[in-house]
Amino acid sequence: MTPEIDDHFAALKAEHGSSSLDRVEEMLEPRRRSDLRHPFQQAAKWVLPGIPQVPWHDPYGYPELLPLVKALEEHHPQIKAEQEAAWAGSRDSFSDYQHYLVRQRNWQALYLYRDGALRPESEPVAPTAYQVLKEHAVDTSVICPLLESHFSTLLPGAAIKPHCDLWNFSINLHLAIDIPEGAGLRVAEEARTWEEGKCLLFDYSFEHEAWNHGDRTRTCLLADLWHPDTTLPERSALTVLMTEIQKMMAG
Repeated sequence: MTPEIDDHFAALKAEHGSSSLDRVEEMLEPRRRSDLRHPFQQAAKWVLPGIPQVPWHDPYGYPELLPLVKALEEHHPQIKAEQEAAWAGSRDSFSDYQHYLVRQRNWQALYLYRDGALRPESEPVAPTAYQVLKEHAVDTSVICPLLESHFSTLLPGAAIKPHCDLWNFSINLHLAIDIPEGAGLRVAEEARTWEEGKCLLFDYSFEHEAWNHGDRTRTCLLADLWHPDTTLPERSALTVLMTEIQKMMAG
């Protein structure tokens, strides 16, 4: 680890107790990494021990996330209308989604939050979603600053190949905006479809894939949130740790 990481970890332990980062430090032990993985998590890079190995989660089951889930679902009609207007009249607000350095032209994204901050240029385009995300995810610190929130639009015929995301200490929330027949999502061994206006929640450290076999676009609003089973000191440590790792990898 770097001096910056060591200093931050030491400060957190001094404030929250010497055992507050035990799980984070255990995650970093090479001999333990393969032992912690569910069979469908084998390709995940980082697996924090003690996180329940459950692919699908109840979006209404976590008090910390419930205000965001309720607000997104309550505002679905406005969010959908604004997204449709943006798709029709502000297409330059969308970009090809780059998923782990692989760019997909048939997967379009309009970012609301990225690189640790809200994207103010998105507020005029999608004001309702922007405000809900700000009030119930950013201001409450349930969003994972290492990741993002965006409208995810799959064009007809698009498919996202099976893969595991990098870690299990954040969790992926989907609000179904516009769902055609023939669109679906598999996480581990279970495939589901989206119900328009409702949320899905899943652990994307498990192998997952998505597809749109419909005749129109499939759009969801995605938000990367802290897994509710992580603690505040762990979240702080993981933010600094992964930020430093990403800097080293980029350099």
